[in-house]
Amino acid sequence: MRARGKSAGRRSRIGGRAALWAAFLMTLGSIPASSGPPRLRLDPPHAPAPRPSVVGVHTRVTDEADPARIYRTFQMARAMGADWVVEFFPWPYLEPAPGRLDWSHSDLRIFLARREGLRVIARLGMVPAWARPWRAPATYLGPEAVLPFARFAAAFAARYRNQVAALVIWNEPNLYIEWGDRPPDPAFFVAVMRAVYREVKAAAPEVPVLAGGPAPTLEDSPRAMNDLRFLREVYAQGIAAYLDGWAMHPYGFGNPPEEPPDPGRLNFRRVELMRALMRAYGDDRPIYITEAGWNEAPEYDHGLPPEVRADYTVRAYEYARRNWPWCPVVAMWALRYPWREDPILEGYAFLDLDFRPRPTYEAVRRYTQALREADERGAPSRPTPGAP
Repeated sequence: MRARGKSAGRRSRIGGRAALWAAFLMTLGSIPASSGPPRLRLDPPHAPAPRPSVVGVHTRVTDEADPARIYRTFQMARAMGADWVVEFFPWPYLEPAPGRLDWSHSDLRIFLARREGLRVIARLGMVPAWARPWRAPATYLGPEAVLPFARFAAAFAARYRNQVAALVIWNEPNLYIEWGDRPPDPAFFVAVMRAVYREVKAAAPEVPVLAGGPAPTLEDSPRAMNDLRFLREVYAQGIAAYLDGWAMHPYGFGNPPEEPPDPGRLNFRRVELMRALMRAYGDDRPIYITEAGWNEAPEYDHGLPPEVRADYTVRAYEYARRNWPWCPVVAMWALRYPWREDPILEGYAFLDLDFRPRPTYEAVRRYTQALREADERGAPSRPTPGAP
């Protein structure tokens, strides 16, 4: 997640540190793809919840090279009460050369997440150096790379067809920085979704394919397109034929989660405007919230005291649970970073680098425990919806 032209951003770009990248690749070569992690003591497995709550979190272990830390991350997600996790699987990491697929690190992550009873939503994106022009950024997906990317997505879906809950294709395509430092192009994004959807459905038709939703922004410029305008334009271009749902990012921007939606404001319930636009085009498919949240960094324009952030986070889960039957999951950004980050980016973390829980983590843990206790008493897990 990135800031929308006002202050520092929400997350760093994946793969920006050469030393970590080299260490990561060396680690990949040491992990066998066909079995559980080596030399890692595993606790008994946990079964997934038969009726999952909406509670999810982005676990952010894409660049974590230590299997023990990956395992602990998923254990902490489960202990918090999450039923879902979102993980990023960059194309360059898995296909470093044409046709040479290395599943070792993705096998490990999915194996450990599922062992903790977590449902994995897999986001696919970025472009390897061999599939983009020289010196182009890793987010540059040109026309010549669309079919190779679609075939990679299909190979991923076929391998993990019974192990992932959904695939998310690309990320925030209404931003210049996520679109290869080019102006957003709704028509080309539809072309990408068309190619990917056809390839994935031919390989693993049961795997849901989600379009990576636009970033929340009011800006309209060559660097960003207003999210509502972007959504309207991709529907006008026929995207509804090439998706099973959306992955949206309704961050709170310091506002209470119950604040009503308004086209001129960025808040958590802005996703209801997205939903209304979908329905105007006859689309009733689900919205998976794969990024959202509030920030506790005092340096951030929208930073909140930790206790307020914790309260807003729990209230957001509860609002979605009670009012959005079309939303199976709210996965907040982000459980933990694998390295020391910019203070503003770290303001979104639920855990410190050393895995110490922050107030938001503890508040969500208490909330999910109360949900489980109510479920055991026979209380309804999804009350009648009260919002569009």
